[in-house]
Amino acid sequence: MPATKPPAVHTAETGSSAAGAPTPEAGQEAKNQRYWFHILLQDTPAARNLHAAKLVNKAWQQGDRVGIVCDTLEHAQELDDLLWNFSPDAFIPHRVMSEANTPCKDPVGILLHPPAAEDWDTVIILCTELPAHADQFKRLALIAQNDPVVLDQARTHFKQLRALGIEARVHDQR
Repeated sequence: MPATKPPAVHTAETGSSAAGAPTPEAGQEAKNQRYWFHILLQDTPAARNLHAAKLVNKAWQQGDRVGIVCDTLEHAQELDDLLWNFSPDAFIPHRVMSEANTPCKDPVGILLHPPAAEDWDTVIILCTELPAHADQFKRLALIAQNDPVVLDQARTHFKQLRALGIEARVHDQR
């Protein structure tokens, strides 16, 4: 499949029928447009983190609150360092959040816990487990580098979303 650019973070929320009212199919189609898998050509965690940082910057520039979900404090610190140094011209206000009970006051949170759908406009998944109620997120991006273990994980996430009735868009750069 040829490489494609990542989609714009904001999409139409609903379609409309000829009468002007959204149809159930159009509503589901619009919902499916808010879920993306990005499969990278590169096979390194650093490439995955950089792609995540680019998506964070784009979503934040468009006014979204962005949650990045990762599994370990070490990974969270890598993302923290990357966001501090991502662009010499810009600062992405963010914070590492290890406690689910503590609200994030910054527009970007690096989360070591499952995100609450109502707290984030865009959720980026870099963790091994798909958060419960993933179908309730406004926008969801899953990023996988071209590594067999990570790709298997992504396939599992894809099947879980499909079981929730979501056909995520796949952007395969391989």
